[in-house]
Amino acid sequence: VYVTFEEFKGSTPIARHGQTFPTRPEAFNNPLLRRYYEATTGGTTGPAIKIRSDLTHAAARAPQMMVAYHAHGVLDVPTALWRGVLPDNSGISNILRGALIGQVPQRWFVPVIRRDVRPLLKYRLSTLYIIGLGRLHGLPIPLPEPVNLGQADVVARWARAALAASGACLIRCTVSLAVRVALAARELGLNLTGAAFMGGGEPPTPAKVREILRSGARWIPTYAFSESGHVGFGCVHAADGNDIHLFKDALALVQHERQVPGWEITVNAFHFTSLLPTAPKILLNVESDDYGIVETRSCGCPLEAFGFTDHIRHIQSFRKLTTEGMTLSGSEMIRILQETLPARFGGSPLDYQLLEEEEEDGFTRLNLLVHPRVAISDESAVVEAVLEGLHPRLGVYWREAGTIRVKRIEPIWTGRGKLMPLNLKPRASREHPS
Repeated sequence: VYVTFEEFKGSTPIARHGQTFPTRPEAFNNPLLRRYYEATTGGTTGPAIKIRSDLTHAAARAPQMMVAYHAHGVLDVPTALWRGVLPDNSGISNILRGALIGQVPQRWFVPVIRRDVRPLLKYRLSTLYIIGLGRLHGLPIPLPEPVNLGQADVVARWARAALAASGACLIRCTVSLAVRVALAARELGLNLTGAAFMGGGEPPTPAKVREILRSGARWIPTYAFSESGHVGFGCVHAADGNDIHLFKDALALVQHERQVPGWEITVNAFHFTSLLPTAPKILLNVESDDYGIVETRSCGCPLEAFGFTDHIRHIQSFRKLTTEGMTLSGSEMIRILQETLPARFGGSPLDYQLLEEEEEDGFTRLNLLVHPRVAISDESAVVEAVLEGLHPRLGVYWREAGTIRVKRIEPIWTGRGKLMPLNLKPRASREHPS
């Protein structure tokens, strides 16, 4: 009994034993929800999906958050957010969950990609309504402040001021944004010892974590997806930068092998089952498009004392390219590589390949390999064609970050004579779990 990632997203019908059941994402909504607000997923792996964020569910998960924050010593420290591009609900959800445990952030920095991209009026008004209502009840919820990718120094200066006043602080953001703050702090000569970065959104690879730690700060990983909320929090005595304690009172996790679309690998995919009656979605062995290592071990962490003995490590997405906290469906990029680019610039599907690599500074770059035999006069036009073919939000984000670059070399073939459109540079965290 299972539901694949594609079936859960509604992109393919459920087909079992000669019978077909058409479905849609809304079919998994929990019909018991009564008090909720709606947000949407990022929409970078297909159409944006509405998610009902239930206030009762937030209250049910609050004890997990409290013990996790307490375990890492950040429950009562000054906190800032750098996330939450509307209508993405990550910012306001973090604020509402934090309010339940007395952890309201002092500042809310919102990543801004382009000044001419503004959220709909209804999202802006609903955010102001929640902030106003919170303040009316004595919660000093901050207003969102626009801070673009090149202004990480704003967050770094806030952290240094908070450290001077309190000796500790917490910054919640994606992994790449944490790296940007850490690099900005080093450039400014600011020591962030006593600060902690907490977040996820993409794999916290050793290079990224190393850059964060060089600033003097700590790294606390989290693992979540929109349809379930937090899957788990980082171990205090972590084996690596992505060692997560599974919140097994809220979700059950099993693994099952599957072939990765577009790649020459098979992985043990995660399948989740929701256990709480307040869960936004009813999940029964639903594939999440992630894989990794699942193990039970004793670590001596305070979270272990609360019964969270299962660990998840080396978490990777097998369908998405992830960089700067934004994700891209592999199937969407395959369409661009094999159809859009050959039609516009010439050549064949064998002449284009995407190579994901992590640089020494910890940032993940996507190298677009174009065979030299393809006559291209303007490489920037090729990059722009790729960005235009992506979801608008993803395109403007990667354009600002300079994520994609062109390399005029022949695409890389496998040892078995295959040309995979998506080529991931091997590293330990991507090895098949044994």
